[in-house]
Amino acid sequence: MLPGSGSDEVFVRAAFAAPLRVAGVGLVAPAPRRGRDVVAGYRAALDAALARADGPLLVGGVSLGAHVAARWAAHADPGRLAGLLLVLPAWGGDPADAPAALAARFTAAQVRRDGLAAAVASARSGAPRWLADELARAWARHGPGLPDALDAAAAEPGPSPAELRVLDVPAGVVGLSGDAVHPLAEARRWAALLPRAALVTSTLDAFGADPAVLGRAAVRGWARAR
Repeated sequence: MLPGSGSDEVFVRAAFAAPLRVAGVGLVAPAPRRGRDVVAGYRAALDAALARADGPLLVGGVSLGAHVAARWAAHADPGRLAGLLLVLPAWGGDPADAPAALAARFTAAQVRRDGLAAAVASARSGAPRWLADELARAWARHGPGLPDALDAAAAEPGPSPAELRVLDVPAGVVGLSGDAVHPLAEARRWAALLPRAALVTSTLDAFGADPAVLGRAAVRGWARAR
């Protein structure tokens, strides 16, 4: 499972370790590479997991992680895939003016101009406390490479309709109502394009109270699509 832009493997474990364990699935949560190589690092992690696997892989991620996992899977041998967990997709194809891409570019520019502390203070002024706390923790772990990582995420294309349509494996897709950065409409669009997908929705407030809401929803959708 791959983290989103500016996030990390710590969050992935909090959201997915327990739900996957209940489903009998082991979690591999790679740490993101720092800086502009973040997407290349995600692809390398997927390639390495496939090379090590002695059975089909269940792959996925959150936001940027979902984008990279879906595009990688579209070009993989479907016989090596057990399915997909695609959580909070933010765009498809060209990021253009997608809210998540705009937010990443804004934060990257702010960190370069004013420093990390100012970016965290800005987040605290406009985001729920739980979200601001999580951003502050994860952004600090990215260190000075954070702006480049955010810009790389904002420039990375999401899966095209053609790439989603060829993914004929069970897919759990998760969207949240109340999340303006990852519009629920985008999750619905992905679920409609994927041949074997089940969309499970929750709320931003529920996620804030327990990050494992995402993992449980993704596993539930995958099970329904099988």
